[in-house]
Amino acid sequence: VLSFTLLQIISVTVITMVACMLSDRTYLVSIAEEGNNYEAGLYILLFTGILMLIVSILGWCSALKLFRYCLATFISIMLVIVVAQIAFAGWLYAHKDRLDELVRSSVINTVKDEYGEIQCRTQIMDTIQSTLECCGANGPEDWAGSKYGKQDSSQLRLNFGVSNAENIFRIPKSCCKDTDSTACSQGRQMKVAGVVSSAIYSEGCMEKLVTTLKTQTYHFMGAAVLVLALEIVSLILALICCYKGGSSDRYKA
Repeated sequence: VLSFTLLQIISVTVITMVACMLSDRTYLVSIAEEGNNYEAGLYILLFTGILMLIVSILGWCSALKLFRYCLATFISIMLVIVVAQIAFAGWLYAHKDRLDELVRSSVINTVKDEYGEIQCRTQIMDTIQSTLECCGANGPEDWAGSKYGKQDSSQLRLNFGVSNAENIFRIPKSCCKDTDSTACSQGRQMKVAGVVSSAIYSEGCMEKLVTTLKTQTYHFMGAAVLVLALEIVSLILALICCYKGGSSDRYKA
């Protein structure tokens, strides 16, 4: 009964967390590369949480009442969930090396071609830079070769002259330590191979993002192992209850 109760608590926690994420549109856009795909993933996670809640309630009631057929149903569904989780964990482990490549190529591509062109990617990069206190993929200099860095070139020519404007590029506001300061406005106009202003984050985002994702992945995997262990314990207890229920039925007969 205790294991079923803990499973209920976990499932309710998952449902609550996903519901909060779905209600926060800013969080959706800031984390996902594709808002729609991420939202679909959240709905799948929500469905899994609801299914776990139903299964835990079924197992809890079955354990109290010793309903053999309900326990058998609980065992069958839990087996499917456990096998699916193990298969998913195996897939993640097999593709873990791919994570670094995907993150690095995505950050570089966003800085070079997508920032300022695609709204959701722009918002994601702004969130990453301001949250992780970084700028560009490897550093602020990355913006020199980006589409965004050379936007409003006419304004740059007006401010710095035609010859100097070719060596000037701009940096997003999210790279600033204090976005409202005068130093931020001045530091955002940077010369190629020039000195980075003290008002601008000097570290790149690529390595920081990879490290952050790996840390979160380890935490998630640890939690997943605990949940899986709890589910296996629930299965074992359900099998014991089912066996006892069968024995008592034969005894009554």
